[in-house]
Amino acid sequence: MSSETLKNLESFEDIIARAAERKGGRSIVMAMAGANEPKIDVSKIPDDRWLAQFSKQIFQSGFVWRVVEQKWPGFEDTFFNFDIEKMLMMHDEMWEQKCKDERIIRNGKKVMTIKDNAQMIYEVAADHGSFGRFVAKWPKDDVIGLWNYLKKHGARLGGNTGPYALRFLGVDTFLISRDNEAYFRAYKLIDGGINTKKSQSTIQACFNHWQAETGLSFNALSRILSFSVGDNVVGIR
Repeated sequence: MSSETLKNLESFEDIIARAAERKGGRSIVMAMAGANEPKIDVSKIPDDRWLAQFSKQIFQSGFVWRVVEQKWPGFEDTFFNFDIEKMLMMHDEMWEQKCKDERIIRNGKKVMTIKDNAQMIYEVAADHGSFGRFVAKWPKDDVIGLWNYLKKHGARLGGNTGPYALRFLGVDTFLISRDNEAYFRAYKLIDGGINTKKSQSTIQACFNHWQAETGLSFNALSRILSFSVGDNVVGIR
């Protein structure tokens, strides 16, 4: 993305103003966006919680989230609270048994991602002390780089699955939702596929620019941007 394009990028204050008009006021927008939410020290999140959240997000992808939530205690019991070493010590026959356990959603392909992602977390933790420390040290201005790492080295963590899991765990990340993608296309900031290197570099550059302008988290910027476009008009009054 050229410096000239960034120079002409819409001010985020204008985006906030548009969102406020649609949602019922600036204070409402900021509250809905979580602008004042406390930061979480992700370096202290245990490895088992990373595996649990990645797994939950994978099962929620393309499925009814409410059902996954209802079943989740069964997942925790079945998979020993996602203890990494226990996951990697299970033999193939045990994994086959787990796939058939009535306490969980019996989708064999998704169940086996637990094993694959446990291996990824184990290897990263061996190099960095823990998976949380690895994520905490990742460059803050390269969120999409972290997404791509999860997509490349993990199982079924591409698309919005990895980013949603990161956000639920407290990692400061924007999301490329339908509304946000629509914004970037409407303002002719991207014109190719959303997952191309060019499009993703442009989107990262825009969010970096807006963060420098406002001091807001990527999380808040992403939500406010989505409030400013699309059919999502009604707010809290």
